[in-house]
Amino acid sequence: MQEEFWNKRYENEEYAYGKTPNSFLEQNSFNEKSKVLCLAEGEGRNAVFLAKKGLDVTAVDISSEGIAKTLRLAKEENVTVDAICADLSSYSFASEKWDVIVLIFAHFPPALRIAIHSELFDALKSGGKVILEAYSKEQVNYKTGGPAELSMLYAEEELRQDFKSFDILKIQTLEREVNEGKFHHGLASVIQLVATKS
Repeated sequence: MQEEFWNKRYENEEYAYGKTPNSFLEQNSFNEKSKVLCLAEGEGRNAVFLAKKGLDVTAVDISSEGIAKTLRLAKEENVTVDAICADLSSYSFASEKWDVIVLIFAHFPPALRIAIHSELFDALKSGGKVILEAYSKEQVNYKTGGPAELSMLYAEEELRQDFKSFDILKIQTLEREVNEGKFHHGLASVIQLVATKS
């Protein structure tokens, strides 16, 4: 069902969330030649941005339409992205492979969220980091993007629990303008997190 939903959203020529990267992701620094994993990456805007910085980027999404558009965008920008169509509930993250794992508006039902987040510590190399931005539970009052179901929106206490094995460098809930295509547009309540594996 999720695959069908996202394939339908991404089947048009237009990029549903635009072609420009998430602004919170842009604020972070990256070591040259880092191996980066972008999860639930959609149509590839963040993966392509990172590839343009010279990083070794793998993008994973459940939607074959999204993966096709990731590859198209990478070609437009003359970069290479390893784009994989896979269901994250069964995806093999590998052990100590990644320098950075990126989750931008990657919303999952609670059990799947916990399962995916629990894989990230082992998947990262020592010193690796997670960069995450998601809609908070308060986003149900804004209606400017994200899941309509409260359980698929996040709270700081949930993320602190999910990432308890990490050193959390930053976690905050804030109100900000999100302008990413027609589906993420307007004032929103978001949570931003940066955490490292020591």
